[in-house]
Amino acid sequence: MSHELDPNLSLSDQLHELLRGAPEGLSEYQLIQALKAHHSTHIPHLELTDKLVLFRTHFLVFNALYLLRDRLSGEGLAHLAISPLCVQLLPYEAGTAAALSELDPLREYYLDLTNLRDTTEDDVERLLASFWTRMQGSEEKLAALELFGLHNGNQPLSLAVIKQRYRQLVSQHHPDRGGSTSRLQSINKAMEILQRYYS
Repeated sequence: MSHELDPNLSLSDQLHELLRGAPEGLSEYQLIQALKAHHSTHIPHLELTDKLVLFRTHFLVFNALYLLRDRLSGEGLAHLAISPLCVQLLPYEAGTAAALSELDPLREYYLDLTNLRDTTEDDVERLLASFWTRMQGSEEKLAALELFGLHNGNQPLSLAVIKQRYRQLVSQHHPDRGGSTSRLQSINKAMEILQRYYS
């Protein structure tokens, strides 16, 4: 999408613009990168390797996505499918919105701004750990590929390619080089998962 995002728009409206330009949907990571590229003032412009920055950015984006979903379905305009791996605008279907809200404990969490204010770095550690335990089956594989930046299918994937990327990430995020232990644990966990699928 070439045109600039209007800086006066709310984060929800900026996300809506980005999603309208990508009918096939965008991952959370792609949305965050696009917001940064458009110099959105609604999210921190800091390295996502810092866990609290990552959490706050993620929280702000998901808060805005749930607000957007409520508004679009309330006005009968569209249905917004929300998951970290793919956020997509879909045609509106009457009756789906209420059912979705009832089934969505995440909506409650992200619409409660005290969760943003009161979350500490220790909480973020636990959330990252539970993220992996929630990921099941192919979602787990996709999440691991996304963490490695190998999810967009630009190259044929083999265990050799994955191991090479793993070594790059480990040296990049090693605590001895200023990285974080939890990030390294996530990378190791992702490698464990990918080995199951590719060996």
